[in-house]
Amino acid sequence: MPGMKIHLIAVGERMPGWVQQGYEEYARRLPRECALQLTEIAPGRRGKNADVVRAVRGEGQRMLAAIPKAAKVIALEIGGHSWSTEQLSQQLKKWLGAGSDIALLVGGPEGLSDEARAAASQQWSLSPLTLPHPLVRVIVAEQLYRAWSILNNHPYHRA
Repeated sequence: MPGMKIHLIAVGERMPGWVQQGYEEYARRLPRECALQLTEIAPGRRGKNADVVRAVRGEGQRMLAAIPKAAKVIALEIGGHSWSTEQLSQQLKKWLGAGSDIALLVGGPEGLSDEARAAASQQWSLSPLTLPHPLVRVIVAEQLYRAWSILNNHPYHRA
């Protein structure tokens, strides 16, 4: 199988230690042919009189600028496709087979900008639950590792 990189482009910086540890635990387990790389996007200013629409638009512009050329863009959206772990493994197999990098977009507290959503050729929903965006990083890394485990008959998935 050809190699690719999965770019997790997520709004938010300076995550709590448990988020970094959880994310890194699974990201480092993935082999080089489907390496997971995190790009943190500075969140827009929020506060008393902050313009939230402008903040989300700015986040979207920074996300779009971080997407590698020719990468397939997938937006993490509550209304996207909710795949079982086995279905995710088949998606991963397709992505690996296509050979181009993947960019997974994770928005901040208000979600993705319209522009970031429009750049995506696919939408993926982790859950119908509203998840805290720092936790999404950990879940994405773990589920990608689990999907890779299924494709490679690794015992992790059954453990």
